[in-house]
Amino acid sequence: METSRDAAAHVPAADAASPGRRGGERLGGVALMLGSGLSNQFGASVAALAFPVIGPVGVVAVRQWMAAGVLWAVGRPRLRSFTAAQWRPVLGLALVFAAMNTSLYQAVDRIGLGLAVTLEFLGPLTVALTTSRRRIDALCALAAAGAVAVLARPSPSTDYLGIGLALLAAASWGCYVLLNRAVGRRLPGLEGSAAAAAVSGALYLPVGALVLWHHPPTAVALACALAAGVLSSAVPFLSDLLALRRVPAHFFGVFMSVNPVFAGLVGMLVLGEHLDALSWAAVLVIVAANAVVVTAPYPARSR
Repeated sequence: METSRDAAAHVPAADAASPGRRGGERLGGVALMLGSGLSNQFGASVAALAFPVIGPVGVVAVRQWMAAGVLWAVGRPRLRSFTAAQWRPVLGLALVFAAMNTSLYQAVDRIGLGLAVTLEFLGPLTVALTTSRRRIDALCALAAAGAVAVLARPSPSTDYLGIGLALLAAASWGCYVLLNRAVGRRLPGLEGSAAAAAVSGALYLPVGALVLWHHPPTAVALACALAAGVLSSAVPFLSDLLALRRVPAHFFGVFMSVNPVFAGLVGMLVLGEHLDALSWAAVLVIVAANAVVVTAPYPARSR
């Protein structure tokens, strides 16, 4: 789920006004984004199938190792040339990688895929809102806050720990956005993200080894964890790299915001999870808030 965000942060998006753009390129970009989003959520649902055997932490460990391998092969970081100023945000990003994936998968295990992914999307939305003073963004913030209140409405079966873990994943994603910008400014291409993924994967070596030692994976569970790494890391990463060359950045951002809807649908189809009508309405409000924040024009500055 996380490597595709590296692609978005480091690859120049297609310019909507560039001459000679063909409709086929835009259609191809939409197909790639659709494939990326669905692959991401199917990967998360497949990962959930391995939770009963190796737990969320075991699945995250395998995913982190897969992500590290993919990003290292693409980014080819030259670690010996990194300065202290470059290493600081890289190490911060490595810790955020670990916290974001672990808290999200723990939340998926407790409250379901659709709700967990929807709450996680509050992270980048909050970053966008806190850096803006537009009135429309203030309205979006109020709408998103109301939607979260609906999703977390008290009931005898409410899992507050699961909701808290999803919000921790959201906070981690917000930190990810800020740190990834710093890494992108200080290191060329994908070197910083590749180094961060490698460090995060190394941090998970003792944790993952301990979990897998105490909870030996079955062939099916290991296959699910590896498939999750491919579907939620390699496929979205490559798809988003190609899509960002075909569609404008704001269009990519809007399409990315429908991932909570994909998560709800995939959770229903693969995991048998069901959101009630009010929860679906709240999910759509958060998706709409993301879309509006990305697309609303900024007011012209007075001279």
